Amino acid sequence: MGSLNFDHPQKNNSAHMSGPLDLVELRRQGHMMIDFIADYYQNIEKHPVLSQVQPGYLKQRLPESAPYNPEPIETILRDVQDHIVPGLTHWQSPNHFAYFPATISTAGFLGEMLTTCFNVVGFNWMASPAATELETIVMDWLGDMLKLPNSFLFSGTGGGVLHGSTHESVVCTMAAARDQILSRIGEENIGKLVVYGSDQTHSVIQKVSQIVGIPSKNFRAIETTISSSFTLSPETLRLTVCSDMEAGLVPFYLCATVGTTATTAVDPLGPLCDVAKDYGMWVHVDAAYAGSACICPEFRQYIDGIEGANSFSLNAQKWFFTALDCCCLWVKNPSALTKSMSTDLEVLRNKASESKRVVDFKDWQIALTRRFRAIKLWLVLRSYGVANLRNFLRSHVKMAKRFEGLVRTDERFEVVVPRNFALVCFRISPSAISKANPTPSDEKCVNELNCKLLEAINGSGRVYMSHAVVGGMYVLRCAIGASLTEEKHVAMAWKVVQEHVDAILSLTMY
Repeated sequence: MGSLNFDHPQKNNSAHMSGPLDLVELRRQGHMMIDFIADYYQNIEKHPVLSQVQPGYLKQRLPESAPYNPEPIETILRDVQDHIVPGLTHWQSPNHFAYFPATISTAGFLGEMLTTCFNVVGFNWMASPAATELETIVMDWLGDMLKLPNSFLFSGTGGGVLHGSTHESVVCTMAAARDQILSRIGEENIGKLVVYGSDQTHSVIQKVSQIVGIPSKNFRAIETTISSSFTLSPETLRLTVCSDMEAGLVPFYLCATVGTTATTAVDPLGPLCDVAKDYGMWVHVDAAYAGSACICPEFRQYIDGIEGANSFSLNAQKWFFTALDCCCLWVKNPSALTKSMSTDLEVLRNKASESKRVVDFKDWQIALTRRFRAIKLWLVLRSYGVANLRNFLRSHVKMAKRFEGLVRTDERFEVVVPRNFALVCFRISPSAISKANPTPSDEKCVNELNCKLLEAINGSGRVYMSHAVVGGMYVLRCAIGASLTEEKHVAMAWKVVQEHVDAILSLTMY
């Protein structure tokens, strides 16, 4: 892999280290590791994007037990190259178009190094004042970039916190909403609480509902249709809520989505919040993927109506170049969160916390322990600035628009839903299949051929895409957003699609 030479490892200095944190070896091995990583990125296109290994491959390659004596870093890195890299699906490849991006950047990378360097356990302000205060600052910075109302910011009456995932953010907000309503109607009525989303809402909502004690039968995945681009209808929501109330149930939590997983559909926040307000429901807005784009003025419209919501989250680890893990959650009423999440351990008591002049983020999350995530987000914001971050996002949208145009110019394909951001959902059209084979074909046949197309594309190792099923249609998803992706990679991806559709349609003729 590039310039590193593992054939002649140096003398094993590990056996002579002064301790587990030997600064001489840290410097030497650190330089070697940076070279290894830079070489990996430089040569990443040489690897199949989707790993080609079979289940259980690694157990056959590695020893049955850990080494008794230390091994040199050169030997370890050679094993990483020979045994680990082949078993990776290369998410940072410029030809990775599956799922949603997991972006990385130089600043995000260096920020992660600082997070590990300090390795603080910032459960409260006193444990590391800078970690807490920097988090409050960067959450307000990013909130300002998104033009969130002051009611979501520390400079106003709200605030934000960095979590590890959307799952954690939803657990915290749903628990807060649950406790709020039960304080009014009694804990014995938890079985009456109902959670609402659409059939396009991420499955995390249903999973979290069960975690916080809501009966699985009380989760409503309201059906969406292609005629509304698979967005959640406020009218249908109202009808569903009214029906539940007539049955003696209690609506308490709605998840609206900006950029659904399958197609990046955008639910109408304003009208949905109006419905929720009429029935006293907590509204959480999940913008895990698309929220980052809303720092661009032309995309800010997609979160219009956010002032009616109670909480809002996006994943900086997806499309904001910050690297795993970094989920940003803002809440209007922090006290609702802390009432449900707070702990009062004697060992953690201190004058700063008791003064109520500081934030203790342990009370804004599930775990007690927390990483210094704020420093890597701070590095990203400072290293690139708002202007460059907007340009990075716009370049991805521009490439997606180009891919969409290529799809539309080929009569064998159709774009299934309008492109909102940098995801294109497409498929072989039923008419193209009918031309190739006049024998009548149903939706199942169309879906099977599109599934075969995706398998062929991914089996090539040249690109990696994923799929979704919406409205009964199997669609291919081309999500553009990897940090290294350029126009040439998008053109190549389309070429791969065309090559394989030619083969599949020719087989259909016989």
